Amino acid sequence: MVSEQEIINKLEVKILNVDDNTNVNAAILERLEKVVQSLQENSVKMGQLLAVHDEKLTKQDRIDAVLFEKIEQVDEKLDRHAETIKKGCERDIRLVDNRLRLMEKKMWSIFGGLAIISFVVSPIGQRFIRPVLTPSPVSSIIVEK
Repeated sequence: MVSEQEIINKLEVKILNVDDNTNVNAAILERLEKVVQSLQENSVKMGQLLAVHDEKLTKQDRIDAVLFEKIEQVDEKLDRHAETIKKGCERDIRLVDNRLRLMEKKMWSIFGGLAIISFVVSPIGQRFIRPVLTPSPVSSIIVEK
């Protein structure tokens, strides 16, 4: 049979093991509390960081909206100016075309006048024009009586 002393020794060993387990559990619990506290601090810091980034993104969205609006305004102004320039160019082209037509008419008139003058002054023209301008001499015979 087992003596009382042996039972007491076994119980003491078990109590020591329980104390060791309690110490180990306390250490694990303390480490877990530190980890949880660290995670909470990191969570708060991450929330702050996300809030800052969200604010920056919101601010950038507002800036982008203003920039896009200005780009659209510049585009509209550019379209208006381009249309004005186009109309001015078309008007100038029409004016130049009208002047060229007028110069062409004058050139052909001058060419026609020179052609007529050249014809009139030429020997061939003289043959045609002389009888018209100068009456032909009437030949007359004087008869003596």
